[in-house]
Amino acid sequence: MYKESPVEVSQKEITFKVEELEPFLSAPQLDMATPKPCKIELKDGSTMLIREVKDKEIPMLLDYVKKFMETGAKDFYDIVGARIYAELLGYLRNRLKDPYLFVGAIDGEIVGFANGRVRDKDLNISLHTMAFKRGLRIGATLYYRKLVYAFEEQKNQEVWSTFESYNGLKRWGIGMAQPSYPYPEYQHELGGARVFYVDQQYWNAAVKDYVKEMVGNELDYDVEDELLEKNEELVMP
Repeated sequence: MYKESPVEVSQKEITFKVEELEPFLSAPQLDMATPKPCKIELKDGSTMLIREVKDKEIPMLLDYVKKFMETGAKDFYDIVGARIYAELLGYLRNRLKDPYLFVGAIDGEIVGFANGRVRDKDLNISLHTMAFKRGLRIGATLYYRKLVYAFEEQKNQEVWSTFESYNGLKRWGIGMAQPSYPYPEYQHELGGARVFYVDQQYWNAAVKDYVKEMVGNELDYDVEDELLEKNEELVMP
């Protein structure tokens, strides 16, 4: 947009360095807790390590989820893949405010992915959870890990979720008996869909035991070095 100056000026052009512009395009970071690695024994006897995604693993994840965008609309994988792809790029390009990303790994292979972001000191936004290996409740465990991070480590008061697929709604929305806010007064940032939520009171009263009920085990933060080393360099399934 152009508009003439109302006064005489000494400089008709003012140049900015990109370093001066970047603070306007990337939000200042909150003081976020560093997620702790943890492990869990799954029902087939395997041990899954859950840890933060490393920057060098983002390109590999981008290539993998891109395949979901190309498979078509079955089980909503196309839209889930497209949105995760954008969120990974948002993280990589510093265009997503206060994100956190988890991978689940078994014997050096990534078997699941989960991410979200911290909106402010009280509110945590769940974005996506995807299992790459089926039948072991990996998705449920990773979603639960996000809630543990929000309530126990980040000390947020609420976690907001929305669900694109029927399976996600069944496993986590209905599975956790999550209430929802009045719609359309409250909308989730993923397409303006209905907001389902867990707050601190409901977390402590009921949801804490969810992963044990679903998976038959609990998250264990006593992670030995051998397990970390085994999952230091990861590959996609």
